[in-house]
Amino acid sequence: MKEIVILSGKGGTGKTSVVGSLAVLVKNKVLVDCDVDAADLHLLLNPETKEDNEFWSGQTAVIDENKCIQCGLCQDICRFHAIKNYKVDPLSCEGCGFCSHICKVEAITMQDNLSGYWFVSDTKYGPLVHARLNIAEENSGKLVAEVRKQARQIAEKQNSDYIISDGPPGIGCPVISSLSGARIALLVTEPTLSGIHDLERVISVCRHFGIPAMVCINKYDINLDNSHQIENFCQKQGVYVIARIPFDTVVTEAIVHGMPVVEYSPESKVTGELQNMWVNVLDFIT
Repeated sequence: MKEIVILSGKGGTGKTSVVGSLAVLVKNKVLVDCDVDAADLHLLLNPETKEDNEFWSGQTAVIDENKCIQCGLCQDICRFHAIKNYKVDPLSCEGCGFCSHICKVEAITMQDNLSGYWFVSDTKYGPLVHARLNIAEENSGKLVAEVRKQARQIAEKQNSDYIISDGPPGIGCPVISSLSGARIALLVTEPTLSGIHDLERVISVCRHFGIPAMVCINKYDINLDNSHQIENFCQKQGVYVIARIPFDTVVTEAIVHGMPVVEYSPESKVTGELQNMWVNVLDFIT
């Protein structure tokens, strides 16, 4: 079983469209949406939810009004200014628990947060494990670890060959959680200045954790000079550019219809390049 994580370094590069196409092209796999802060893979795969599970993480301070003597100590020491008029603002509370330790009458307790939900769903392309983080909640790295754990269990049970993970943008905690233990990383970038900058950062993250990386340049023909710059950079870094996907409005049309582009337009140049990309991924793995 090989886990392939698709990352981008930044949002808007077409990463989820690539994952949706891989859902069609790759056989005997489990799909994972690790972008729990803004999950959207389900919009292309139209899943039918089988399991709906709560995700509890982090804590928030709660003041018992019957015990509170309104001494004001907790308000004075809270560096996040989360306590006002002897009440806790749950959006401002960082869950550090310091106020609960210094309260003289033990009127403050720490309660666990319902931070989000994770789901196991069926699609016509295979099982999908995805999640939704609640508004203003943190610890998305833990939720990413949870959905990946569930995906591995399903893959082992079904004897799947691959796990295809749609990773989050950026290089922060959720990305690190998505990369941990993966076989390879497929980096989707675009020929823009921000795309080049963030590609350099995410390649550094992959190298730091010892994860082999490949690069797919999406919409490569909108700026050929920047595409050549990406290719030269990847060559110097020893990173293989496995696909150069042209710009085509058929991709937008497929998104509007809620379908992966390789299924919506099987004869398009984009589909042909995505098919070649998967062949190159297999060659890279073997």
